Amino acid sequence: MNTLLITGGAGFIGANFIPYFLKNNTNVRVVNLDALTYAGDLKNLEEIADSNRYIFEEGNICDRKFVDTLFTKYDISGVIHFAAESHVDNSIKNPDAFIQTNINGTFNLLDAAKTHWMDGPNQYKEAYIEARFHHISTDEVFGTLGKTGLFTEETPYAPNSPYSASKAASDFLVRSYFHTYRMNVVTTNCSNNYGPKQHDEKLIPTIIRKAISGEDIPIYGDGQNIRDWLYVLDHCKGIELVYKKGKTGETYNIGGKNERNNLYIANIICELLDTIVPKKGSYKEQISFVKDRPGHDFRYAIDASKIEDELGWNAAENFETGIRKTIEWYLNKYNN
Repeated sequence: MNTLLITGGAGFIGANFIPYFLKNNTNVRVVNLDALTYAGDLKNLEEIADSNRYIFEEGNICDRKFVDTLFTKYDISGVIHFAAESHVDNSIKNPDAFIQTNINGTFNLLDAAKTHWMDGPNQYKEAYIEARFHHISTDEVFGTLGKTGLFTEETPYAPNSPYSASKAASDFLVRSYFHTYRMNVVTTNCSNNYGPKQHDEKLIPTIIRKAISGEDIPIYGDGQNIRDWLYVLDHCKGIELVYKKGKTGETYNIGGKNERNNLYIANIICELLDTIVPKKGSYKEQISFVKDRPGHDFRYAIDASKIEDELGWNAAENFETGIRKTIEWYLNKYNN
């Protein structure tokens, strides 16, 4: 049975991906390596905690000796690397943590995999010819768009925050291990994810939480910043496809074709809450505007035609269907 190392599997996307992947792949064992920082929660994985094909290891990808130990202990033959510091506001206040985790941590994983799988450049050990390293990245590495245009896999990198700069650096490290060592790597750059299990600090959970608690719903600036929203399970399907069928050394953009500005997000959530958990007046009355954050990118939007055309991926959810499922999940969480 092959063993797949998933980093950051107790976080938002990883905790959605692991149960999905285990269900679809009964011949694979998963080792979940997570440092359980504020963004990681093992409650997100209670549904698979008793699986005999799931193992949890608490540890940090910045600890090279520990990472090396895991590769040997479990004979790791594949990596899907989610682990990252990812909150832009936190990267503005404390960029050092982003450099350590996103750059140094990614290097540790790459180099441990190379050491375990390869004898030298372009020389895979017999047992690891199929071993693959899949790096999960973000559309924020491309910078910001104007009112038109889409990010493609050929868009030049232009990161504008310490977070996106650290992710861009990690992407380049992965690229270098392909070009220098011919290591079997793939990278995916996704748009904004939403759905169950996301940390409370993120935009959509914050809107829902603040709304039902009767607090002001904070929206940066004038609320016109636009993101391309991708339902997390659609992202999971794309990751599995690229990990299994993506071309070595290639990158694939995964986006939901759901461009919405932040004020629209707040309004649609409030409208749905008005019908699901009505109160006197509308939740929209709680929307308030706060000072914009430094370097706030205006718009992200992804052209996902490469993964659609080459691998047959398509998003099953549009924003309006996905947000209703998301609201219902959080209402259940916050009311229990």
